[in-house]
Amino acid sequence: MSNPKIIIAIAAVLLALAVAAGAFGAHALKNILSAERLETWQTAVQYHAWHALGLILIALIGAQFEITITWPVSLILAGIVIFSGSLYVLCLSGISWLGAITPIGGVAFISGWILLAVQCIRESF
Repeated sequence: MSNPKIIIAIAAVLLALAVAAGAFGAHALKNILSAERLETWQTAVQYHAWHALGLILIALIGAQFEITITWPVSLILAGIVIFSGSLYVLCLSGISWLGAITPIGGVAFISGWILLAVQCIRESF
């Protein structure tokens, strides 16, 4: 996926979902989840929102500098789904082994940002 307009549209939807998830956690879950689980939910929302904003940035960088962004975008999207998604499901279901999946999403985030750096450097020369 390398069309900046599509990436920005997807990121906008992801940001709307992050706001909804944050509001859901603050209002609907505050009396249901433990303080620790609410903190976990908040972490999921923060990483979800920050990386959705990052997708917009990556799309703009790709368009401005004509850099291939397919892998960085794919990895950041995977990171949102795996990292934040596993934490959301963990909090809602109580299935604790999902916490073991979360770091895979973190690795996807890190890899996406590193690949963006590599693409910027590679396509500068």
